[in-house]
Amino acid sequence: MSGRWALGPEVKRAAVAGGAMLYDTSRAGNLAPAWFDPAHWRARGELDGGAQGRATAHFINSADKRYVLRHYHRGGLMAHISRDRYSWRSEESSRPFAEWLLTYRMHRAGLPVPAPIGARYVRSGSTYTGDLITERLPTVGSLAECLGTGALSVVTWISIGRCIRRFHDLGVCHADLNAHNVLLSEEGVYLIDFDRGQLRGPGLWRDANLVRLRRSLDKVTWALPAERFAESDWHGLLDGYRQSSGGSALQSA
Repeated sequence: MSGRWALGPEVKRAAVAGGAMLYDTSRAGNLAPAWFDPAHWRARGELDGGAQGRATAHFINSADKRYVLRHYHRGGLMAHISRDRYSWRSEESSRPFAEWLLTYRMHRAGLPVPAPIGARYVRSGSTYTGDLITERLPTVGSLAECLGTGALSVVTWISIGRCIRRFHDLGVCHADLNAHNVLLSEEGVYLIDFDRGQLRGPGLWRDANLVRLRRSLDKVTWALPAERFAESDWHGLLDGYRQSSGGSALQSA
């Protein structure tokens, strides 16, 4: 694993009951399996709300920690077969390890993503469950949440386009680029949730990413006042996207 992904010495793999965990010792040197259990944080009085999506997210807030703990859940028709179990292929291709490793590489490359803290999988026969812990970013809210409270400036739309282009210039394909996975802060724009994300060469997947985001924006704003999202806003985003970041692609292998 370390040879393929060029991991730094701060990354440690440790065995846990039925599986393994991967974590950054420079950010969580004392990480233990209990960290992946919401009950652990609830007992400490450090569970601070949560959010629902393809993965249930729990917010952890203590004096020295601001994390997001996510348990992987299936979506679509497969959720009727198994809510949170996935077919086992290999450790590196497990959902939590794959997302942690991709996020680690992006964070080291300077892309605006939350720092990865830890990942865990637990096997049971030919299936497994997974969890991921990342840094909780000091954001104003998701793009969807911000549009729910007011219109955004053209500068913000341009910044969103520039942010997406940075990822695309490095070959990062977001599997679910939508208005909920774009976070806005006073410092800038971030992208989150890279489950099933991939590193790819140039191709039509970039256009598909943008089309998916446009559909999401139309969906979250259809019942809002018209000024919350207009064609001029989308063109502002595209103008920002056309401003290449000049980055070099991350290697996929």
